[in-house]
Amino acid sequence: MQANLERLSELERRLSVTLPAADIASEVESRLKRLTRTVRMQGFRPGKVPLKVVVQHYGPQVRQEVVGDAVQKSFGEAVRQQNLRIAGYPRFEVTPVPDGAAEFQYSAIFEVFPEIVVGDVSKAALSRPQLQVGDAEVDRTIEIMRKQRVHFHAADRPAQDGDRVTLDFRGTLDGVEFPGSAAQGQAVVLGEGRMLKDFEVQLAGMKSGESKSFDLRFPDDYQGKEVAGKTAQFEVTVKEVAAPHLPDVDAEFAKALGVADGDLAKMRAEVKDNLEREVKVRLKSRSKDQVMQALLDATTIEAPRGLVQMEIERMHAAARQDLVQRGVRVKEDMTLPADIFEPQAQRRVNLGLILAELVKTHNLQARPEQVRALVEEQARSYERPEEVVKWYYASPERLREVESIAVEENVVEWALGVAGAQDQTVNFDELMGNK
Repeated sequence: MQANLERLSELERRLSVTLPAADIASEVESRLKRLTRTVRMQGFRPGKVPLKVVVQHYGPQVRQEVVGDAVQKSFGEAVRQQNLRIAGYPRFEVTPVPDGAAEFQYSAIFEVFPEIVVGDVSKAALSRPQLQVGDAEVDRTIEIMRKQRVHFHAADRPAQDGDRVTLDFRGTLDGVEFPGSAAQGQAVVLGEGRMLKDFEVQLAGMKSGESKSFDLRFPDDYQGKEVAGKTAQFEVTVKEVAAPHLPDVDAEFAKALGVADGDLAKMRAEVKDNLEREVKVRLKSRSKDQVMQALLDATTIEAPRGLVQMEIERMHAAARQDLVQRGVRVKEDMTLPADIFEPQAQRRVNLGLILAELVKTHNLQARPEQVRALVEEQARSYERPEEVVKWYYASPERLREVESIAVEENVVEWALGVAGAQDQTVNFDELMGNK
């Protein structure tokens, strides 16, 4: 075997391989002879089919198989000899072999992994976000839970912020209705921002049974292009004003949250336990996000195009699956534009290459005890955590997902240490995304 490597670009290579044609022909002949002992053909007894007939029927197929095997085997040997790290899938091109030729030739075009030099993050402005969950955070969370269970009662008074107003309305532009301009029995909770603020302002102060007319100018960037920037005339009639009522924090409330005996102390303990887990996850996510961005900012990298394309395809498949799960009918031939996935795919590939280099250079591999701790932590939120632990360890694929999380945590801790990150207390509502 002879192999010649050409550099086509920074990452692209062409490997040309030459093999003795006689070796290909010998293997084809050997396989065809073996085939005569097992092949079944009409008019011949098993094992008695003449070689000439077998060649006529199976010769091209067997030769294709032999060539494929020879290409794969020799390519693997050539890659090892050249000490290449291939990224993605190679593209093979077989040179046609004329009758009587002494050599069989093919070439493989592929990309190699780039040499990664991770940038210096020691000067990056990294911090360790901290938040201690106490009574105030538990109270705030319980209050949010109360608001999630709000119910409304009819109120004989003018509508105010937080009330649910049920109304009929009709809008026109120069006397003509437009799409979405009319509705009956529409319920609007004032202050939630589900309708235009200027529309809600007109409803404030109205009582059940009252009607009014007013002009409303739509914003220039309004999603309905046919009315954006235009002024419409609206007529509204309030059918009901209902005031919000939050449930009391009592035994019934505790039971609604899953505390069977309605014990409020147990309820608070469970809320705190769940909240601490959620806060921990969000703090880790925030640390991870800032570290990953710092690594990307500090490192110049050219990712193999093949790896980016593979990531785009994975993201495309995941997006299709998400649409199906949401109940959207997706045609088999439906494709989404690749450019909507490319920036995120590029980011993921770059981070994957950077993390792999850091893990190798600084020995940041996942430790068995670390993986076990992560599995047990995730299992804590289930009724039978020991069964969840067994479920994870029964599948190498599921365990690899946890190992990936552990590796990322090791990289984050390494980077925070290098940068000398200091603790920084974060706001509870801001961390949890509360209004």
